[in-house]
Amino acid sequence: MSPDKRHAGAPTKRTRKPHWSDRFTKGIEPATLVAHPWLKPVAHRLQERRLWQMQHESVARGLAIGIFWAFALPVAQILVAVAHCVWWRGNIPVAAAVTLVTNPLTIGFWLWLAYKLGSLILGLGPDEMAAGDAVLQAGSPGGGFDVMGWLQRFGWPAVLGMAIFSVAGAAGGYVSAKLIWRLRVWLKRRARRRHS
Repeated sequence: MSPDKRHAGAPTKRTRKPHWSDRFTKGIEPATLVAHPWLKPVAHRLQERRLWQMQHESVARGLAIGIFWAFALPVAQILVAVAHCVWWRGNIPVAAAVTLVTNPLTIGFWLWLAYKLGSLILGLGPDEMAAGDAVLQAGSPGGGFDVMGWLQRFGWPAVLGMAIFSVAGAAGGYVSAKLIWRLRVWLKRRARRRHS
């Protein structure tokens, strides 16, 4: 009896070898995301295999999308990144994992850095920064504190800095992923030439 006939009736169940990225994307699976109410407009496309495969172009796009939304939004970054991965054909697990660069433990540092960068670009001096802190501390919630006025005068440097992080980080992430992939391909070809 040939091996083909012996296994013809047996079900062929293929188990996937665990990938290193699986530990970062636990819970981020097609079934979980399809059930989320915010993702209903794109739920029918979340099952596409190429959105979950580690292919170099989709990984580069997922990295760019994840970094962009990590800095552009204070909340719901993963959901927005997933929705944009569907439109831009980015890798969903990579995008979701990368959005965690801004989290409750790191957001204070990123906002401080963004404020410093924005202040530098807008040319704010140390006296203006100290004045912003004093106005914020003096204002009481019920005392007519002008939040928009404070934001316009002192908060825009942080907004500008985060916008720069979003755009520059997304572009840098995309280019870095492409360069790393090319380097990896070059090293593999070089190793093959040595062995042949």
